[in-house]
Amino acid sequence: MNMTYYEKIRELTKTVPTALVDFGLPRDPARTPTQASSNFITNKEQGDWAENLVFRAINETSKNFVAVKYGKSDDLVAGEDGFDTFYQDFQGELDTIGKRPDLLIFRKEDFNNELGFDISQIPHHTITEYVKKAIAGIEVRSSAFLIDKYEEAMQFRTERYSQIAQQTRDYILSEFQEELNHPSRQAYIEILQSITPKTISVTDFRVPSWSSNERLTELKNHFRVLKNAIKEIQKRDYLSITPKVEDIKVVYKWIETFNVPHFYFQVFFDKVYGISFEQILSIISDSNNEGMIFSVETDTKNQNKTTIKINSKSGIPIASKVEEPIHESVRKEMDRGRLLFYVTFKGGTAYLDVDNLINILGIDSKEF
Repeated sequence: MNMTYYEKIRELTKTVPTALVDFGLPRDPARTPTQASSNFITNKEQGDWAENLVFRAINETSKNFVAVKYGKSDDLVAGEDGFDTFYQDFQGELDTIGKRPDLLIFRKEDFNNELGFDISQIPHHTITEYVKKAIAGIEVRSSAFLIDKYEEAMQFRTERYSQIAQQTRDYILSEFQEELNHPSRQAYIEILQSITPKTISVTDFRVPSWSSNERLTELKNHFRVLKNAIKEIQKRDYLSITPKVEDIKVVYKWIETFNVPHFYFQVFFDKVYGISFEQILSIISDSNNEGMIFSVETDTKNQNKTTIKINSKSGIPIASKVEEPIHESVRKEMDRGRLLFYVTFKGGTAYLDVDNLINILGIDSKEF
């Protein structure tokens, strides 16, 4: 018997370490945000732009499929009248049907013309059967980066600091033999000798506090340079697709409700990467991938904010070229005459890599 998509995902959730995502526990209730900042609204605008970009790209490229806006979004922001009600409704919906992805993809013959291209404001219980007909749900995330430039810079950073580390290590070993041979300092020789291109990404040591003479002070400073170089090499060097742990639970809830395959698309200002929810669960189920393909970053002050960062390159390029949008600033007047200025984005084009897109969505190329 063939497993449904939901059953396949349910089996996968059992392999995810509970330390990472505990599907058995209810999600943590979210506090209603009280006041929006310019920065927050600019990020929201950027998110809306990214969603629009993917929406237009699919509808302008495909003959047989239609992208429909579905994610619960609203132009209201915290601090405006009606926001509290909107937010509470949204929280209620998360517990009832889970988190709506931003876009749904329908076959043209299943597309409901009367409902049109935007069903985000329609109460969920009136469109349950319709949503189940979708072939995919897409959560669109955005990132204000040019990924190609970022990768180039990271590669340069790693090479440069590896060189500094290597040279400093060699210099210390050759120039300060006498100082290091003293029994109280010999342990440092072993540490230095163990630093190789292979071990440098996990090496750590305490910078000595020597300062009783000039030579020792100079040696201490070389150790500091070495330590800083190693620190730079050890920083995360990839841009990521970033599902929040809480989101993973409510996405799973949505899949349980509708049995529709779910995907994350990460939009950069020069490329778009896609990854399936199924692949995200597979990646985080294998603890050997941690530190290589994904990392977990926690905001300790706020338990909801544990984010899983998956290397974007684990996904596949959905658009290998993006034409940037134009941006404009907007003045928004809030309560008590408080003014917010933020940036809004218009236009831009994503050039879809159709083969990759249909590949990830599991569609036959002739169909698209």
